[in-house]
Amino acid sequence: MKKTWFITGASRGIGFEIAQAALVSGDNVVATARNVRRLREQLGSEIQPQLECIELDVNNYIQAKEAVSWSIERFGSIDVLVNNAGFGQLGHFETVEQRAIEQQFSTNVFGLMHVTRAVLPAMRRQQRGHILNLSSIGGALGFDGAAIYCAAKFAVEGFSESLALEVARFGIDVTIVEPGFFRTDFLDDSSVRYGQIELQDYTDVANTQKSQYDEYSHAQLGDPKRLAQLIVKTAGISPAPLRLVAGSDALSMSRDILNNRMKELELWADISVTTDHQEE
Repeated sequence: MKKTWFITGASRGIGFEIAQAALVSGDNVVATARNVRRLREQLGSEIQPQLECIELDVNNYIQAKEAVSWSIERFGSIDVLVNNAGFGQLGHFETVEQRAIEQQFSTNVFGLMHVTRAVLPAMRRQQRGHILNLSSIGGALGFDGAAIYCAAKFAVEGFSESLALEVARFGIDVTIVEPGFFRTDFLDDSSVRYGQIELQDYTDVANTQKSQYDEYSHAQLGDPKRLAQLIVKTAGISPAPLRLVAGSDALSMSRDILNNRMKELELWADISVTTDHQEE
């Protein structure tokens, strides 16, 4: 059955590739981004009748509701929601201004929730749907110099895991996508942001990390086209996976963190159980 996709942050990177892959598969695509003119230029909407491009700032809930209503009027349903819009706020916690922290959560967490809230009523009515929330390997484990970004992605993971339990009764699947490092512009100045507060104690390590990221930009292991193809394939699987780890680097890191957690869990198990209430 032909599906209708609603994709945020579709003008570049992984969102753009997902839109392209869904179109190639023959599905309808509603691609959204803050700059709709650029979006149309990138995707060539004028020559693809199964594609619609809509301006959407995910921070604006009213705009999200209007975009969803228009999409349903145009195609009749939204079968797959891809919450991809976001950016990376790097830098050690003390070097990141409070305003920047709030902006990170506003887009990466609350924006994702806005769009999900706008789409869910339609999915409940039709008793089907698949929500794919783009997290990161940084949503599974912490990284030195990425406290705020990881905190936002951890929030996405907790929200998604709980939401999956809430909406399963309506035939709606939720998948958390955990990519490793992919060859997009994520590490470019156009996407990533660093700490704004100069603190001498962090200067050396921060400069080293930034140099490493600059060298790694556009040399990452992951292929975004292959990730997009995997996501399109996953959207046709039922039951869908709750977590989809993408990339051999992410798989290796996930295995390491899970093994380490199990070792620590067992190391402290005897102490953990001492807090249970004891009958006298």
